[in-house]
Amino acid sequence: MGPDMRVGEEADTAGSRSRTLTIAGGLMVGGFLLNVILTATLHPSGEEDDHPEIFTKYADSGTWIAVHLGQFIAVLVTLSGLLVLYRVLRGTNGSSLLAQLAAAAAVATAAIWAVLQGLDGVGLKQAVDSWVSASGAEKTIRFANAETVRWLEWGLQSYFRILLGLTLALFGTAILTSRRVAGWMGWTALVAGVCSVIVGVDVATAAWPVVSRTSWVSPSSSSS
Repeated sequence: MGPDMRVGEEADTAGSRSRTLTIAGGLMVGGFLLNVILTATLHPSGEEDDHPEIFTKYADSGTWIAVHLGQFIAVLVTLSGLLVLYRVLRGTNGSSLLAQLAAAAAVATAAIWAVLQGLDGVGLKQAVDSWVSASGAEKTIRFANAETVRWLEWGLQSYFRILLGLTLALFGTAILTSRRVAGWMGWTALVAGVCSVIVGVDVATAAWPVVSRTSWVSPSSSSS
């Protein structure tokens, strides 16, 4: 093989790598921005640990299920960008194993994200709707059911954050090892991964204030 042919092949490889990185970056940034926009503009907000107040807001939301479906798609798009990035990293001997572990972690993260959004976007909505529409002694039971779903959601949220952090950290380390992608991207992914793990642990261990079971009454029941 002549020098000119080798140079041509190297140029094609570099061009293909650049196109793949562009696709990966577009998917990650696009998915991230979509999730931020949906959450900031359409998702009900308030004191997450004040269950009577926040459950009422959830029940009043007419876009709850659609917003969570949008969030689900947005995060999957972001994670797909990481899997596209894996195609760039997998050919490097030094980072091949790290890249494979990172890709596997991304798939696992997508799986737990699907369960989390199903529980939050559908299960919790049904639970708070049932609480709002109930009356008498049944209202206490419905509220307890909604709280149970809420705690399950937080458990999944914790593990999702930890697994996402592990995924980002593995990709960051693979990037730094491969030297095929700008080093600052690797450090950014690594730092973001560590921060995500910290948030996940905090979600699991934080002492959320407990609202008294006698203070959860809805506006309608408090006036009766």
